[in-house]
Formats: sequence, C-alpha cells, structure tokens
Amino acid sequence: MARATPAVPGKVRIIAGTWRGRRLPVADVPGLRPTPDRVRETLFNWLAPLIAGSRCLDLFAGTGALGLEAASRGAAHVSLVERDPRALAVLRANVGLLAAGDTVQVEAADALAWLRSPPSAPFDLVFLDPPYDAGLLAPALAALLAGGWLAPSGWLYLEWPRGAAAPLTATPWRSLTAGQVQCALYRAADARPAPAQP
Repeated sequence: MARATPAVPGKVRIIAGTWRGRRLPVADVPGLRPTPDRVRETLFNWLAPLIAGSRCLDLFAGTGALGLEAASRGAAHVSLVERDPRALAVLRANVGLLAAGDTVQVEAADALAWLRSPPSAPFDLVFLDPPYDAGLLAPALAALLAGGWLAPSGWLYLEWPRGAAAPLTATPWRSLTAGQVQCALYRAADARPAPAQP
C-alpha cells in the first residue's frame, strides 16, 4: 500500500481472475493508498506462472489490493495482516463481499509482533509494502528471512520510495519504477538484507 499522496481513492479494482473488474471500498485512513493499477498489473504479469495454488502473505495489507488480487488469480491461501481498525473493518467486509473466507484470512495484528510467532507453514509469496515513513521495511525483512516465513523456492515483492537505497543486496528478478515508488521481485533464495545505513 504505497503512501505517496494524501488522496484516498474510494475504490480499488481487481484487475484479473475470478473477481476481475470488481471495485471494492477503501478505508478512509490518512496516508493509505493501494498499489497503483499499473504496478499491480505489471507485478502479476511477472507472477502469472506462480500464483495458482500458492500461499501468499500481504504483510502490511492496508487495502488488501495485492493479497486480494492474488486470491482472485488462484492463490490457495492469502493472509492479510493489518493493525488499523478502520482498514481491518473494510478488509473483512470486502472478504465477505467476495465470499472469499475459505481462501483469505484477515489477521488483526501488528506485523512485526505477528512475525515473532513461528509460521504454521511457509509462504510461497510475500508482499511487503509498509508505510514509507515508519521505518518498518528493514525489521520486517529481517524477521521474515530469519523466521522461516518464506519457502526456499518462494518470492518476495518489495516497494520502497524512489531514490532510497534498495533494501536487499541481491539483484532483483524483476524491477520497476513508477512515479515516486520503486518495486522489485526477488527470489527468496537470493534475498539478503542490505547493510544498515550509517
């Protein structure tokens, strides 16, 4: 959930899959904004061979745009982790609207606290897009990589502000810059946190 602008769109659109074209409400939370359609479309084109039957984690879910798109395209399980009560209420309502409760699980939790418990099973794909000004990307990455949350053959998608240093030292499998956002998809086997900035 990129937060480059203060405007909050009223709806988020599912681009493809079972719920193609569905427009879902977005919580009126300051700074909350879904990953733009163009970025999501590019990302899911990259992921097309990998989504069906996968286990996905949208760690700072916000609008749930990434996790719900994955579920629409055939993911077997999606966990949406969010702590804001307003965002949570809308996420739960949207899962109900889609009748997606068998596939999509909404977790009311602080993401870093949630990662302190061992995973019941590793994820094939993790979407990681925390608020840019909250300093959460590095600790979330460290916890994911140290805690067995990613399957060895899994994938990690990151978003961070344009102009900032990449959060991983690995060369991404695919990358994109769109407006003020940088995005990259990494293989879990290659993912190593970048050294802390002095």
